[in-house]
Amino acid sequence: MPARIEDYALVGDGRTAALISRDGSVDWLCWPRFDASACFAHLLGTEEHGFWRIAPVAAGVETERRYRESSLVLETRHRTRSGEVLVTDYMPAGDGSHLIRLVEGIEGRVAMRMDLAIRFDFGSAVPWVTRNELGDLRAVSGPHKVVLRTGVPLRGSGQTTVAEFTLQAGESVAFTLSYGKSHEDDPPPIEPRKVLAATDRFWHEWSEGCAQGTPWDAVLKRSLLTLKALIYRPTGGIVAAPTTSLPEEIGGVRNWDYRFCWLRDSTFTLLALMDAGFLDEARAWRDWLMRAVAGNPEQAHILYGIGGERLLPEIELDWLPGYENSRPVRVGNAASAQFQLDVYGELFDALYQARRRGMESDPEGWRLGLSLLKHVETVWSEPDEGIWEVRGGRRHFVHSKVMAWVAFDRAIRSHEERRELRDAPVGRWREIRDRIHAEVCDRGFDPELNSFVQSYGSQHLDASLLLIPHMGFLPQDDPRVVGTVEAIGRQLMRDGFILRYDTENQTVDGLPGGEGAFLPCSFWYADNLIGLGRCEEARALIERLIGVCNDVGLVAEEYDPVRKRLVGNFPQAFSHVALVNTILSYSRATGPARGAGAEAPR
Repeated sequence: MPARIEDYALVGDGRTAALISRDGSVDWLCWPRFDASACFAHLLGTEEHGFWRIAPVAAGVETERRYRESSLVLETRHRTRSGEVLVTDYMPAGDGSHLIRLVEGIEGRVAMRMDLAIRFDFGSAVPWVTRNELGDLRAVSGPHKVVLRTGVPLRGSGQTTVAEFTLQAGESVAFTLSYGKSHEDDPPPIEPRKVLAATDRFWHEWSEGCAQGTPWDAVLKRSLLTLKALIYRPTGGIVAAPTTSLPEEIGGVRNWDYRFCWLRDSTFTLLALMDAGFLDEARAWRDWLMRAVAGNPEQAHILYGIGGERLLPEIELDWLPGYENSRPVRVGNAASAQFQLDVYGELFDALYQARRRGMESDPEGWRLGLSLLKHVETVWSEPDEGIWEVRGGRRHFVHSKVMAWVAFDRAIRSHEERRELRDAPVGRWREIRDRIHAEVCDRGFDPELNSFVQSYGSQHLDASLLLIPHMGFLPQDDPRVVGTVEAIGRQLMRDGFILRYDTENQTVDGLPGGEGAFLPCSFWYADNLIGLGRCEEARALIERLIGVCNDVGLVAEEYDPVRKRLVGNFPQAFSHVALVNTILSYSRATGPARGAGAEAPR
């Protein structure tokens, strides 16, 4: 059985990432990029589906781990009765070809064992294993090849490669696993310690620009380092998570592939990066957005591949039993074909917020935006699948309508502030913006509940309504906003965390079972508390949310307050983005990060 989700740490190189458990097992790695097939898939199955463990032989091992300060280099200390060893795991930044594990004796004498089971294509393909003239182990299957280089003697045991060795204080041994294409020469060897120094230096230099002066600087920096690790360096696209099918409910069916880029994350991510001081990454993300959505506006998707790919067919891998028997295991994501009105507002808000913070304008980007807005004029009144990508039928979701309002509002503001949109039909945009606003206030607000509701005609609440003041749709102190915040706090709070919506008592998403608390929603609630001047309540909630991060500062998509476990894909970019934005918002103590100071119609 794989480890608990919170027992994993991440190492990455700007092209892909590996998850390593506390007991020293690499249980997930897709090579050569985030969305490729996995060569270690123990995370979603058994050891037969691929893993790479390096750990002491002795029982009763005491283990501690940490990231090096301001770095993505992971250090794990194993203490046994006979001694102590340090395992340092890292991937050379920007390389995309190597995973290095350096084992050093610290005290006494420790017997160690390495087990390596390479299984390509998500655990379904056992490779052909040979040795080259230098003694390097080569594993080949179809287009894939992995090479293991080490000074430790290796032997086969069934379909697993094993090494047994003992280290005394001051001794060390390195294991370098390298990926290449099977029809090409083996990846060239590298010097592990030299590469370690360069990798550590890369992360240190990058993180020097991080914002400081918050009550949680270390947490803030760790979240930003995690976001940096989830950026696909060649294109600037940011994956929602490096994993697929980690369940939102243990044993349930809400298991999705998150190794793609969502337009919905665009503004949140841009704000997190820009306000924390990382303009280059924000600019690369904006440029990825523009390339991804280019084309016929009617064919815009809600999510894309890390290179901007649009064809992301969803299939089920029936040979994998799933994480703790949570099936099905899915790759690809059928939500890419859904109609979600809110993404247009996210796109326009991202462009607007980027320019407000000093990022240079892109004339071609605005030309594309005008084309998209013309499309929104014809579709804003239609029902959609909404922010949560429901599979229970389209509805007139209030959040979606608010975001359609945002699309027109940001276009109008852009014209008023810089007059860049020549010949723009601003008068018509104002008319549509005001019509949407009036409709939402009329059909999306329930006087009996004193709250906005999930969709027109519904009496259900939804945490996405917490974004209404963030977007400047209504001021934070508007009685309808205050009532909505209070209603969500009463009805969607479970054990100190905010749910997206009540999955147990409604069928809007078309799926059985429930889920944990979607963590960004709790951060949105904290943002509203800050905006309402309830900063002490906000701080207590922020501390509670930081408390569910694991021992190395990583957090998943959701948290199960009953089992007290992280659930969902891990680590989740959206959760870390929300954490960054809320910490910065609290530190400024002026309310939510976006929409601040905006004049909104009432």
